Amino acid sequence: MSFVSDYLADLQKVVSGLDPGSIERAILALRAAGERGSFVYSCGNGGSASIASQIVVDLVKGASEGRARRFKMLGLADSVATLTAYANDVNYESVFAEPLRNFAQKGDVLIAISGSGNSRNVLRAVEFANSMGCETIGLTSGMGGRLKDLVTLPVLVPSTHMGRLEDCFFIITHILLYAFIEKKY
Repeated sequence: MSFVSDYLADLQKVVSGLDPGSIERAILALRAAGERGSFVYSCGNGGSASIASQIVVDLVKGASEGRARRFKMLGLADSVATLTAYANDVNYESVFAEPLRNFAQKGDVLIAISGSGNSRNVLRAVEFANSMGCETIGLTSGMGGRLKDLVTLPVLVPSTHMGRLEDCFFIITHILLYAFIEKKY
């Protein structure tokens, strides 16, 4: 029983260390993008790819219901065929940046998720999005790697434990969703 109690106690400590201000700024950036009809993109690897996909569902369906302007969003990890074509024919570092070149415009938003903050394919997508004038939001660890300094808005989780990071990334995405469902923004 102590493992479970210890895990939950540590998770509570990490959650209490989240910065509400950075999450609020992410909500405002998403709201502004939605109001102007801009696209939102998400990317990540492994578990972070799953979280990046989940936020697409949350914004396209949940946060869009009943809104005059619905969210336009694309998960860059969601097309396995596109992702593997770039990985095979170009390189894995390009799997998010190259498809982003087809769509990204000034004023769009990229949500980049990386536990280490050093995933090269995520960093390349952020670099490209920044060059296009997109707002870039990075969900990463308190250490943040290069991602925290590269994005226009870092949302940091004060842990390096991948389980706690992913737990908190999901919590953050749900805060983003329910801010719109509960019409707080």
